[in-house]
Amino acid sequence: MPYALRARRAVRETVSGLPSAFWWLWASTLVNRLGGFVATFMALYLTLDRGYSATYAGLVAALHGLGGVVSSLGGGVMTDRLGRRPTLLIAQSSTAASVALLGFVSDPVAIAGVAFLVGMASNASRPAVQAMMADIVRPEDRIRAFSLNYWAINLGFAVSSMAAGFIAEVSYRAGFLIEAGMTLVCAILVFLRLPESKPAEGVVTAGVRDDSVSLRTVLRDGRFMSVVGLSFLVALVFQQGSVGLPVAMGEAGFSPAEYGLAIAVNGVMIVVLQIPVTRFIEHRDPRRLLIVSSVLAGYGFALTAFAGSLGVIALTVCVWTLAEIVNAPTQTGLVVRLSPVHGRGRYQGMYTMSWSVAALVAPLLSGFVIDRFGAAWLWGLCAVVGTVAGAGYAVLMRSLPDEEKVAEPPVGVRPQPEVGAG
Repeated sequence: MPYALRARRAVRETVSGLPSAFWWLWASTLVNRLGGFVATFMALYLTLDRGYSATYAGLVAALHGLGGVVSSLGGGVMTDRLGRRPTLLIAQSSTAASVALLGFVSDPVAIAGVAFLVGMASNASRPAVQAMMADIVRPEDRIRAFSLNYWAINLGFAVSSMAAGFIAEVSYRAGFLIEAGMTLVCAILVFLRLPESKPAEGVVTAGVRDDSVSLRTVLRDGRFMSVVGLSFLVALVFQQGSVGLPVAMGEAGFSPAEYGLAIAVNGVMIVVLQIPVTRFIEHRDPRRLLIVSSVLAGYGFALTAFAGSLGVIALTVCVWTLAEIVNAPTQTGLVVRLSPVHGRGRYQGMYTMSWSVAALVAPLLSGFVIDRFGAAWLWGLCAVVGTVAGAGYAVLMRSLPDEEKVAEPPVGVRPQPEVGAG
């Protein structure tokens, strides 16, 4: 069979069988990421356009991240209590309003405060998106659905990153307004096309009534919280692509443009390989995928210690990007499998928070290690952390139930209680 025909068949099989509601949610994600300009040029806007110091720009970025940490749990609770659709509408409308406001405020305290609000609003939608996706997609199709959503996120980010530079040359304020407008389009798509997917209350999963789930329930779930801890470790490793790698390359004499070329490999690989890799991992054991991807991420970054040229650095990016492609949808699918149906928002919110906290900790950690011990120690630490995470997954997931044992009936169908459910 010719390669072109095989490629078309692979794409068709990857996207077939998913409900229309998923594709509207996917389109909303893509539009949202296509308009994601603010995160790309925030530091340049504050230092070059507004004339503030790099320290102040870092403070604003930290407050933006802190807002995301706070809203991870808040968005999860809203997703379970109010529903997936109302949470998405509130989060996206609030994001549009706060981003637009950020383009007009000039007082440093006001900028910092609004940046915190933007971080809260923009991150609040993530638990709702992931919970809704789990609601509307069959269990056997979830890895594929999460992979396609991750592909949309990265495709949109790649396009918006390139566009941000051109827009910033014309007007930073235009960038804020464009992002606000596209986020509002996402809210309109949700309002017009996406029905509420929250399952009926009283669902019984593994002998537990889901309407009894609270944040305390999540915190007491030892295995899940251990998975959240491992996710935090893996996220710390992946964050080094944007915080440790540019600093280390700069100290080694590489230019910002060369870093841009190296990190561009990450985005290109995800866009090109996410679909074929999805076909490869879709029905494979998530235990092995998480173990292998964690170790591969750690040692992929560790190889940077031996990279003396741009080409070799690009090769190391290829290694840990492959780990990222495998890890992201598999990890999200695992969270769904460990979550009670009616508690998906809270569980996804706790998982999202692990990445938000890692985004706050990683810059501090990498800066301290590089300044005190040197970049080689940072890359060695990545190998250690990746190995620890892989070993943790191997231990924690020995008794992971099969997908069929936790699968739930279609959305809107109230199941009968399990016989003997305690």
